[in-house]
Amino acid sequence: MRTEIHPAYQDVLFHDTNADAYFVIGSTVKTTQTRVYEGKEYPYFVIDISSASHPFYTGEVRQANNEGRVASFNKRFARFQRQKNT
Repeated sequence: MRTEIHPAYQDVLFHDTNADAYFVIGSTVKTTQTRVYEGKEYPYFVIDISSASHPFYTGEVRQANNEGRVASFNKRFARFQRQKNT
């Protein structure tokens, strides 16, 4: 490998704030924060979603609130509805 062209590879502490889970994974991410985890200091990086909180990995079924979307659509476009001739 050529020297001085590759990013620094190090163990980084990732924190999934959704599930409050911590992972130590080798990464080249650059961060200025550090945290002590299990007696060792690591560079610290916050993430919103990981395998601990993603529905695909957890098996959770989340249902979108479609009723609100439909009501919002009908409210917005109600003036364009055709008038029935009786």
